[in-house]
This record gives sequence, C-alpha cells and structure tokens, in this order.
Amino acid sequence: MHCPFCSADDTKVIDSRLVTDGAQVRRRRECNACGERFTTFETAELVMPRVVKSDGKREPFDDAKLRAGLMRALEKRPVSMEDLEAAVTRITHRLRATGEREYPSLEVGEMVMEELRQLDTVAYVRFASVYRSFQDISDFRDEVERLEKAGKNGKKSKK
Repeated sequence: MHCPFCSADDTKVIDSRLVTDGAQVRRRRECNACGERFTTFETAELVMPRVVKSDGKREPFDDAKLRAGLMRALEKRPVSMEDLEAAVTRITHRLRATGEREYPSLEVGEMVMEELRQLDTVAYVRFASVYRSFQDISDFRDEVERLEKAGKNGKKSKK
C-alpha cells in the first residue's frame, strides 16, 4: 500500500478490525518513511452482474449509485447510517448470489423498494413515487393504501 502523503510503498499495519458485518476489514496503517498514519478498507473483490437498463443499455453495478438513491429517499428520516449500509450490503449480496452476469434494473429497483419498506415507509413512498413515476395524488393514495393493506410490514414512520 502506497502512503497517500509521501507515496512511499513501505507501510505497516498497526491495527485491523472487521466492519460492516465482517464484509470489510478496516486497517490502520503507518508509513515507515514519513511516519504519517492513515486508514484503509479492504473488501473481497467479487464479480457483480452488469445492470440492464430499461432502454437496453448495460452498465456495471455501482454500489455508490445504490447508496446515493437510498440516501436521497431517506433524507431527513430517522434511519441510521448503519441501517442504510446494512441495506446496501443485503442488496449487493442478493445480486451477487444470483450468479447472473446481467440483472435487470427493474428488479434491482424492486429490491431497493423492499429494503425501504422495511426501513421507513415514508422513504419507501418517496422512492416509489419516482421509481414508478406517480402522475398525481391518487397514485400516492393507492400506494399508501397498499401499504396499509399489507399490514405495515415495515417499521412505522415517526411523525
């Protein structure tokens, strides 16, 4: 690992810890040349499927894009970053577990909606309104009624 401060290639690991349910290793490092300390995160590199968009375009799966979409839906909602990261981890694990080389974006969107339904119903409706292109207030009403009929399987939203 090259030092981000002086670019020396001789660094030593001071401390290692598992993070994100054991999916990552956090390493505290020290440069032997300049003495600066820095943190790195190590994850296993596993092949993720390419996402097939509705227009037929294919692009690599991007967990940063997934995280950003979830964060947008959860903005100003009482959901911790740990819960958000756990949702990202569950979705990426499910995608990887399919063993498919390509995966439709519509199905990825459904996974996101499923996670949001469990995390926060308001965030779920926010995401659904964009994802399903709600046209008017009746679309919102229909989705809320579907949630109520399903017995509010997700966590209740706080007012």
